[in-house]
Amino acid sequence: MRFLTADKIHDGNNWLPYGTVIEVSDKGEIVSIKNVSQKDAEYFEGILAPGFVNVHCHLELSHMKDVIPEHTGLIPFLRTIPAHRNDFNAEQKKAARHAAYEELIRNGVVAVGDIANTSETIDLRARKQIHFQTFVEAIGFTEANALKCFDFALHTHNEYSKQQLDQPILKQSIVPHAPYSVSAKLFAYISTHIGSNVISIHNQESKEENEFYESRQGGVCELLAGLGINYNEFMPTGKSSLQSYGEWLLPACSLILVHNTFTSREDVLYAKNRFADTHWCLCPNANLYIENKLPDICLLYNENVNVCIGTDSLASNHQLSILAELVTIKKAYPEFSWEILLKWGTKNGAEALKMNETLGTIAIGKTPGILQIKNLGNSNLETIVKRIL
Repeated sequence: MRFLTADKIHDGNNWLPYGTVIEVSDKGEIVSIKNVSQKDAEYFEGILAPGFVNVHCHLELSHMKDVIPEHTGLIPFLRTIPAHRNDFNAEQKKAARHAAYEELIRNGVVAVGDIANTSETIDLRARKQIHFQTFVEAIGFTEANALKCFDFALHTHNEYSKQQLDQPILKQSIVPHAPYSVSAKLFAYISTHIGSNVISIHNQESKEENEFYESRQGGVCELLAGLGINYNEFMPTGKSSLQSYGEWLLPACSLILVHNTFTSREDVLYAKNRFADTHWCLCPNANLYIENKLPDICLLYNENVNVCIGTDSLASNHQLSILAELVTIKKAYPEFSWEILLKWGTKNGAEALKMNETLGTIAIGKTPGILQIKNLGNSNLETIVKRIL
């Protein structure tokens, strides 16, 4: 048994009373939380908090770090990914994704929502140090090829589902890549797949996405044409992308909307009314890297929606650090307290990935991992994250 205390303890929801002591088993399970002093308690400078949850990450793109310049905008960024994704051999890719995995661990991440187009990250899941929800992307904008595209994603999904381990948590689901790369029929296949209990989608990452659905004009047309995709069958809806593709997903699905850089209040209200369980995942450093623009985070907060945090990939970010994402939000929106921000990076992320029975909060019976965070909020000193459990 270990007894832990600190200057401040955040349990994933709130700050605990000063002097709180956490009793932890040798296996990392929270045994008790005491509001009385304990003589043999280990004292930690700074903050103790649950392990971070990275809800949106592309580990298989780790080899593309520094390949794409910043501030290109989403459409040029998307053109560059397939053009250079295979400029690296298998060993270079493997080394890069394993280095990225180590970076996640160093930065206090205990669980990740990992986007996959291939089965390459099976080797990372086997390392057993991080819990995984693997989101296998289905891509295909042509209605006639919908079943073929779904079957391709299903094959990859089944490769992941063969992996059986007692620990850590390993889950997988088939998800749509983005509104501009998935047909209505493919959305329907994904939505009704029994294994797709959690659906993550890149949502409203650029203004061109909404423009495409509203009028079938703009940069998405150029992107699809450049990829040789015939979009003539697509009929604009006159509505935003979210309010359009949302009709092709079952209302009962658990939905993670990622990026949301160009989401309006009407979109937020639509999602509230349409879906029973929605989480809004922010990747602010990736948004700045690609579009040099942040979402309207005050809008999401004022509408009292569930906000969680991701990093996107090293192709669109300089690091894989949930704390770095929270720092970026704090700089842009100083009115958000660290009590709120730490909740977004821990509890809300675990709930989005449906791992909250184990992770996200310091609560009796859970094994959330515990981090020490030093110098948080001190602009004169480097903030340090260290995994205690």
